Amino acid sequence: MTTDPLYWDPYRPDLNQNPYPYYKRMREEAPLYYNKEYDFYALSRYDDIDKLFGDTSTFSSARSDIMEFIREDIEVPDGMFIWHDPPMHTAYRSVVARVFTPRRMNQLEQQIRDYTAKCLDEKIGAEKFDFIEDLGDKLPGGVIGMLLGIPDEDRDEVRERIDASLRTEEGKPMSHDQASYTGEGFEDYIDWRENNPSDDLMTELLNVEFTDPTGTKRKLTKDEILIFVNVIAGAGNETTAKLIGWTGKLLGDNPDQRRALAKDPSLTSAAIEEILRCEPPGPSVARHVTKDVEIHGQIVPAGAVMLFLLASANRDEARFENGEKFDILRGHPPHITFGRGVHACLGAALARVEGRVALEEIMKRFPDWTIDAENAELASSSTTRGWETLPAFIG
Repeated sequence: MTTDPLYWDPYRPDLNQNPYPYYKRMREEAPLYYNKEYDFYALSRYDDIDKLFGDTSTFSSARSDIMEFIREDIEVPDGMFIWHDPPMHTAYRSVVARVFTPRRMNQLEQQIRDYTAKCLDEKIGAEKFDFIEDLGDKLPGGVIGMLLGIPDEDRDEVRERIDASLRTEEGKPMSHDQASYTGEGFEDYIDWRENNPSDDLMTELLNVEFTDPTGTKRKLTKDEILIFVNVIAGAGNETTAKLIGWTGKLLGDNPDQRRALAKDPSLTSAAIEEILRCEPPGPSVARHVTKDVEIHGQIVPAGAVMLFLLASANRDEARFENGEKFDILRGHPPHITFGRGVHACLGAALARVEGRVALEEIMKRFPDWTIDAENAELASSSTTRGWETLPAFIG
């Protein structure tokens, strides 16, 4: 492969099966990579991404963090806080930070554990278990439902709608028309909760006051709340489901480490961090370049699209010794899966709690499994990477 011209793009299904050899070549041969076919640049080294990711004045989120949408120059609605730069992003993020705290996430732990146990207990005595269908598709939606106050019977419909918005036709970019980020489908919940307040995040969003960039102290509008709810539900569902899938795959492929974990459950948090490092559910994040910038002796022009390849940075051997190796005992320098700076993921604490609890409860019931590789299927998406189905033989 090393004699072939270096080529990588996020839409090629064959490259998506195992992108890591290509990332390694990019780090070594083209740390600033340019794809002429789709007209984007990409950074693959840890130090470059760690340094530049937080520079919102040069690498802007104001036209979204998805390459296809940046190209289409979409109009980003108010409330889509992950697609704003300061000062609007700062104002919106302050709202979410007040209602989405690590303390609140940890308070959910027993509810998360009970829900996980319910899902897993249904598979006790079975010959097979699917990490996605039997847990990944259920747990994140259940937890987001707990947070937002969405009834149990409606959570699957919410998850399916969000999942569909992130799917792409194999080998093709995502279309802006297929995306759903305006909060459509949540109107009735918000209307009902407005008249029936409770101890949930949706009630807090209805009541919280903040100061917007004009200096006005106000509450969120109905449209802003709809988008906030959609962002929280979407991010919490899709990425955590992928984390659960990669937990099954990596520990299935490394039975020695799974056995070490079974002997010493105190390694669970370290295992989750290593899974997040090795297989981040969101492998790349896009930014709009606002001004000419020199990187590795080349000028990246204003108006370009830059991809930050987090999945490559997480395996950069200049940062992580034997970076390509999965090792729950490695003792981490921190990975970059959740980003850096003002756009660091607010849901990181919740994802970690869900991942840890899921792994603990899986290991209690099914400490031994073998992946059914013939029937496992990767999902088709240019923005996330993970499993559509991941069946395993138990025992």
